[in-house]
Amino acid sequence: MSTKKNNAPGNPLDECVRSSLQAYFRDLNGTEPDNLHDMLVKAVERPLLEVVMAQAQDNQSRAAQWLGLNRNTLRKKLLDHGLID
Repeated sequence: MSTKKNNAPGNPLDECVRSSLQAYFRDLNGTEPDNLHDMLVKAVERPLLEVVMAQAQDNQSRAAQWLGLNRNTLRKKLLDHGLID
C-alpha cells in the first residue's frame, strides 16, 4: 500500500485526526497546548495496538511486521500500555 495514497486528501483516518485536533483546539479556547505530540501519540497508539493485535490474533511477530516495528519494540509498547503482562 502506498504511503502517498494513505496521506491523500479525503483519507478517512486523516480527516478524523484533523477534525479531532480542530475540536481540541476549539475546546482549549485560546489556552496554549502542552506536549501535544506526546498526547496525540499516546491517544492513537493504544487503540492501534489493540486493533492490530486482535487482527493478528495476538501474534506479536505478525503484528510487528504489519506495524513496521521490531518485535521487541512492539513488546515494549504493549507492556507500556498494559496490554500484556
